[in-house]
Amino acid sequence: MHLTVISSLDAPCRQQACQDAAAANPGAVVVLHDLLENGVVIRRISSQSGLLERAETRLEHGCLSCTVRLDLVPTIERLLERGETQAIIGLPPAVSAEAAIGALRRGLSRPVTIDSAVLACAPDTLEDHIWDHHTLFESGFTPVPEDQRTAGEFLIGELSFNDTVLLAEVDLFPADPALRVRGVQLVRELAPHADVVENAGLIRPGRHDYQDALSRTVPGSVRIPASSSISPFTTVTHRAQRPLHPERFRHALASLAEGCCWLRGRLWIAAAPQCRIAIQGIGPRVWLENTGPWLADQDAGAAPDPLNHVDAHLDWHPEHGDRGSVLAATGEGMDPGEIAQLLSACELTDAEMEAGFAGLTDPFQLDPAPS
Repeated sequence: MHLTVISSLDAPCRQQACQDAAAANPGAVVVLHDLLENGVVIRRISSQSGLLERAETRLEHGCLSCTVRLDLVPTIERLLERGETQAIIGLPPAVSAEAAIGALRRGLSRPVTIDSAVLACAPDTLEDHIWDHHTLFESGFTPVPEDQRTAGEFLIGELSFNDTVLLAEVDLFPADPALRVRGVQLVRELAPHADVVENAGLIRPGRHDYQDALSRTVPGSVRIPASSSISPFTTVTHRAQRPLHPERFRHALASLAEGCCWLRGRLWIAAAPQCRIAIQGIGPRVWLENTGPWLADQDAGAAPDPLNHVDAHLDWHPEHGDRGSVLAATGEGMDPGEIAQLLSACELTDAEMEAGFAGLTDPFQLDPAPS
């Protein structure tokens, strides 16, 4: 069976995308899931001839992952047994394609082909969603109060993982032409790997590469556009080979993140020198995460994470190994010189390198077992 998985932030974009995809693929069945309050899942299956199935299921634990694991997987299993050869999956709003595809790969009794992972997105609203500080629940995109993600976090995750962005223009909310152009430019800067298409008929099957998609979402991974384009948005990348002084970096962080739609990378911080620290900033939120030891600090017999392995070898230094800082900032009016100056000023001086890392405080509390 060939599957096209469509994710979205909101139901109108998802509905339009699935209708367009069904019109472009008349032999496919369309599977829609919606998660309501109190754990109620509505499942609808339709074909060109009309609605084939509508069912409601109450999950004991009404959450996004349960919706995928406990209802989508057995639904696709039944369609396989029925002999269906093509399906379009419309995920509930704010459910990630990565979660759905991962569950299908693990849970189905036989393999399927994921033709494409598609984000249905209204480009004129993208920038506002990225800068919105409200959670998905507070904004009404999910009925799950425990979901603390913002709309920007969901969208950046989908733009990283998915291979195609379908530009939606919902009739209920006519787009401002200038905002739409600006939004498309931002999509292309944030997802340089993706096909950006105006209608579902232009979705190319065979675009999905699961391992490549996962590698783009690894915390600390940096993927940037291969070439510049005529756009108000740019991506600036800077590397620092020496460890960063924790206090100087803490003071510089606000300036580094200011105005960035998306800040990401990995950091070598002197107060936690053996820890590969991932940084992620999406709109108003910035956070740091300890992702474990650098490859150079792992035991010789330890199996390296293959998703981190490529970056480690590409950045390998004869003295420091894969240790080092790589920071990428995407936004409007990014100044490469200013970012380079801010990050370079955080590097340890010769005297600090000679003194070693002892005595440095960890303001971020990144190392659970400091030496």
